[in-house]
Amino acid sequence: MSDGYRLVDNADLTTRNTFGIVARAPLLAEVDDAAALPRLFASGLVDAADPALLVLGGGSNLLFAGDAPGPVLALTAQNVEIVSDDGDNVVVHASAGVPWHDLVMHTLSLGLCGLENLALIPGTVGAAPIQNIGAYGVEVRERVHAVEVFERATGQVRRLGPEACRFAYRDSAFKRDPRRWIVTAVEFALSRSNAPVLDYAGLRDELAAMGITAPTAMQAAEAVIRIRRRKLPDPAVLGNAGSFFKNPIVPAARADALHAAHPALPMFRGESDATRKLSAAWLIDACGWKGHRAGDAGVSPEHALVLVNHGEATGAQLLALARRIAGSVQERFGVALEPEPRIVGADW
Repeated sequence: MSDGYRLVDNADLTTRNTFGIVARAPLLAEVDDAAALPRLFASGLVDAADPALLVLGGGSNLLFAGDAPGPVLALTAQNVEIVSDDGDNVVVHASAGVPWHDLVMHTLSLGLCGLENLALIPGTVGAAPIQNIGAYGVEVRERVHAVEVFERATGQVRRLGPEACRFAYRDSAFKRDPRRWIVTAVEFALSRSNAPVLDYAGLRDELAAMGITAPTAMQAAEAVIRIRRRKLPDPAVLGNAGSFFKNPIVPAARADALHAAHPALPMFRGESDATRKLSAAWLIDACGWKGHRAGDAGVSPEHALVLVNHGEATGAQLLALARRIAGSVQERFGVALEPEPRIVGADW
């Protein structure tokens, strides 16, 4: 431990990615305090401008198709505090290293609404705005008050509002330009009085099954947790990174033609009235991939979007399977699938 960070040579990353892929990094820097970043980079041990530098959160949204090509940086601070409270509207500040689900449950325990639909998503707070995580009708961009970042080129610490983050579906300025920023903390705008968002398919049915008609935010979160546990494998039991593919967004005319040919294909409004979001899970399932297994690389039998590591799969094997799945969807439906996770060591 030195000056707020620890260094590990030839670091094993197997337990630092939820696929459980065997991978190594030439150097791992664990930073306990974001204020130590300038000292770390000034030491010369890690170069902030190194394009191979990988910032790693919970490892729940990446696939190691090979070893990390350069040093790996992990922010481990886990501070959470209320920085503004007018009695109803509350701003919560959380360090990048806070486990995401822990933050959700902590804010709910304080009587704060806003993050309940995002319960049980794996990963860390720092990764949430990068991916613009979303579930059950809510995206994290709707709750972000500000994102604190370290700019690698200048060494400056900045505070970006939602507009500057350029959020889009499973996307952000941070994801589009991963070499520019290091997310060090996020502030969330929450409320003590807002009603939970319950319009997403299946959520009201789950609450009804629980005997709840007017749910609190905590009860809405419990419904989300129940659904996710049924549908998605636990990474601690079966290696996975959650949904591997984004739901494709296509022009409305293209979506209408597909729906005419395949009436059961679910679709939703896209980023505008001119586009539609298609169900990637339905497309993949229609191509017969659900439950498929090739060695230890496979597709979950419960959810066609989830690629799984049955034990000894390599990242290259999982990537090859993902490419085969995307190729079959393209061939049958003329729709291109894109991966959600970041792929390290290979191109899509």
